[in-house]
Parts: sequence; C-alpha cells; structure tokens
Amino acid sequence: QIQSLGYQTISVASGAEALAVLERGESFDLLFTDVIMPGSMNGRELAEEVVKRRPGMKVLFTSGYTEDAIFHHGRLDPGVLLLAKPYSKAEIARMIRHALTAA
Repeated sequence: QIQSLGYQTISVASGAEALAVLERGESFDLLFTDVIMPGSMNGRELAEEVVKRRPGMKVLFTSGYTEDAIFHHGRLDPGVLLLAKPYSKAEIARMIRHALTAA
C-alpha cells in the first residue's frame, strides 16, 4: 500500500535487519514498524535504537493489539504515533503525512 502512495520503501523481516539497513547508510525519512515483530527486538526497542543512531528520525508504529509495549500506564507515550490495524489506504496515507510533518 505504501508504494502505491508514491513513497519508496525498504522492507525487512526483523529489527536486526532494519539496523543492518541503517548501518549500510541507507537514507530514509520514516521508520514504520509493527510493535510486535519476529526476533528478539520489538518495535519500540527498534525505534529507540534507530532514534539513538539517527536523532530526529520520524517513527510510526502499527499494531493489531490494544495493549502493547508502546503504551505506558494505558496511554501512548508523548510523541508516539500509532496506526491501529486494520487500516485503509486513506488512513495510512494520512498517518504517514502526519508523521513526516510532525515536529
């Protein structure tokens, strides 16, 4: 869906693969990650590591669950953007635009 909106994407299967892409010096403007991922790293941990290595990186989480690792005492942490599954093409387009333009 994202490519059909005109965005270029790099897809990976795990947090470790995402960090390898980062280490190769690939340029990207937004990390779009599921909260729950295969491997030893979840989406929140990946986002923290990516932002540590690239301060200011925009992050958009997605999840089909309501109680995930990005919630703190039942609330989203400040600045965290979450796109709940299932989502429509219009919803993902709106959230990507919001994430990319957020301060």
